[in-house]
Amino acid sequence: MAERSQKAAPRPAAGGRAVGNPSRRNRAWAPRQTYAALDLGTNNCRLLIARPEGEGFVVVDAFSRIVRLGEGLAATGKLSDIAMDRAVAALSICAEKLKRRHVTLVRSVATEACRRATNGTDFIARVAKETGIRLEIISAEQEARLAVIGCHALLEPGEGPALVFDIGGGSTELVLLGEGDAPVPEVRDWFSAPWGVVSLSESEPHVGANEEELRIAYARMKQRATDAFAPFAARIAEHAHGPVRLLGTSGTVTTLASIHLDLPSYDRKKIDGLIVSAQDLRAVSRRLSGLSVTERATLRCIGTERADLVVAGCAILDSILDLWPATRLSVADRGIREGILRGLMAADTGVPA
Repeated sequence: MAERSQKAAPRPAAGGRAVGNPSRRNRAWAPRQTYAALDLGTNNCRLLIARPEGEGFVVVDAFSRIVRLGEGLAATGKLSDIAMDRAVAALSICAEKLKRRHVTLVRSVATEACRRATNGTDFIARVAKETGIRLEIISAEQEARLAVIGCHALLEPGEGPALVFDIGGGSTELVLLGEGDAPVPEVRDWFSAPWGVVSLSESEPHVGANEEELRIAYARMKQRATDAFAPFAARIAEHAHGPVRLLGTSGTVTTLASIHLDLPSYDRKKIDGLIVSAQDLRAVSRRLSGLSVTERATLRCIGTERADLVVAGCAILDSILDLWPATRLSVADRGIREGILRGLMAADTGVPA
């Protein structure tokens, strides 16, 4: 549920980044209020605060922190005390930002970790008590649709069907879109697999004493993802031919794209909207799958926080490229939060998202 502040929002300071929607023309959001979207996932806590501008919005504040809320969840079925403490600490920072920016309307969502954990609702209650943030545990279908709303504008133009995917910490969402470039894409089918970079890393650890053992471990990871995707792959097989399109939104694809470009550090302007060869991303995945955690941690754009998780993302992406044979991939550094913001603005103004 969206939460509305009791105070009117002053105009935010200039200098935020613009996030428009190239698929829409001649439309402008009406009020100049301040909106916020908070996404608490299995691995990350992310906040985006924005105000409407033209056909899109301008980001005036943002926050992102790796909290690993789902750490150990696969083994115990519960959120650990340490993981919950990390998440609450990050959410407390978000709460302060919401207050300081005088946010008019906010929607805060929690995804797979809270969906799966037996103590997920208890954690939600704790967050409300300690931070004032009321998290809404959304379904996998809601998560998938929000991601599509947030990033579909970056799909390559074309008439072929499109697959949009979001590799998360605890799950991976796949969404099949209809043909053509409709302003509001037609969702033909969707699927959620219980494997994300955290859950897959814990269930199929990428360990080995040498390069060959590491590649064998990677093959097991990929097979686990492939088996999970199999029902969806069978359903969409009739669409997986011809000029198909593919769009990925996740830390996995943005990280691999950064490595492909050999960037000295992550640069959103060079990644969001990038179109890269599927074979080039497979090559990066093969390279990473043969490295140890220590070796991966030394690579630019990975570092110690992502080093132990990135290979699971590679295995999931590899499986997606097998079931949807696109030759090119569009990369999005946007997704659920942007989808939430567009939904809030549409509901508040009556203008369709």
